[in-house]
Amino acid sequence: MRDESPARAELVVREEGERTILEPHGDWVIDTIGRHDNAIRAVEASADPCSIVVDVSHLGRVDTAGAYLLGRATRKCPTPDADFHFVGQHRTVRRLIEEVRMRTQVCGPDEVPTFGFIKALARLGAGIEVAYQEAVDTFAFFGKTLTTGLSCFIQPWRFRLTPTVWAMEEVGVNALPIVATLTFFIGAVVAYMGATLLQSFGASVFTVDLVGLAVLREFGVLITAIMLAARSDSAFTASIGAMKMQQEIDAMRVLGLDPYEALVLPRVVACVLMAPLLTFGAMVAGIFGGMLVAWTAQDISPALFFTRLHSEIDISHFWVGMSKAPVFGMVVAIIGCRQGMQVQGDVESLGRRVTASVVQSIFAIIVLEALFAMMYLELEI
Repeated sequence: MRDESPARAELVVREEGERTILEPHGDWVIDTIGRHDNAIRAVEASADPCSIVVDVSHLGRVDTAGAYLLGRATRKCPTPDADFHFVGQHRTVRRLIEEVRMRTQVCGPDEVPTFGFIKALARLGAGIEVAYQEAVDTFAFFGKTLTTGLSCFIQPWRFRLTPTVWAMEEVGVNALPIVATLTFFIGAVVAYMGATLLQSFGASVFTVDLVGLAVLREFGVLITAIMLAARSDSAFTASIGAMKMQQEIDAMRVLGLDPYEALVLPRVVACVLMAPLLTFGAMVAGIFGGMLVAWTAQDISPALFFTRLHSEIDISHFWVGMSKAPVFGMVVAIIGCRQGMQVQGDVESLGRRVTASVVQSIFAIIVLEALFAMMYLELEI
């Protein structure tokens, strides 16, 4: 008599290059698959859906529950039924997975009703957890970019000069007019506020000191970094995200090209090199704006303005501002490229990642600015 009891279901998960292989063994029916749900959820959370492959070579019998569980791992991929998601031969499983996917709709868990205060705490905790995970992933992306940069430093022929020069033009040359315009008005506003306050004490000439310190030490580099975050960072995320949506990055991997070498490293190098030059331009424009206001509002001639600026403002303030620029440029590029690589296959994901990219960049710049201020205060610079 034939034994109709299902064979024990097993699941082997292994990594092969950039692919995550799910290898089911035995019978995947409703009575045997319950204990594998968490394992597949862990794979869904950690692996790229487009890199998951199901090896059905050792699969026995399968019903709709088993087909749903196996098909769920690739459901988030834009092409969940593509041939590259399956290895091996099975009589029915691929057709059953496709049929189950077409006839089911995945819904989120039912929301547990809670009181307002507890719900607010739960949302706060979830937000902190997401922020922590984003920080960890950003540091991991930075580490990967750093190892790629070191590899190109050892093997310089792998460094891509043409996209780097293109990115330098986009990040630096094309952004200079708007950065200079903004800092020109910032310098003018600082000079106007200084003139209004200091004139009542008969110390109008100290407006020069105020403009010099504010623009050289803080506003020049800060306005440059914020403009990089708003302009270049979002452009990085949008361009890389669009390539991810059109599977061009997957095609690059198939052709043996490293996306970090071709897309990420040129943008990071361009930002690190161009941020100090943009900052220098911003400083010049800001001081020029302050000088014009001091000349027109307080009769401080340009000759007196620059003579006092040269004699009273130490050169260390200039270098303090310039020292922050490459750090801000690198952070903006890393965050923008990482968010672009996280885009999934839909436009909503692209828009969400662009927004997150700009918000994270500006947040990181403000935090770094505070850390730099405390560091230079301790160093008495």
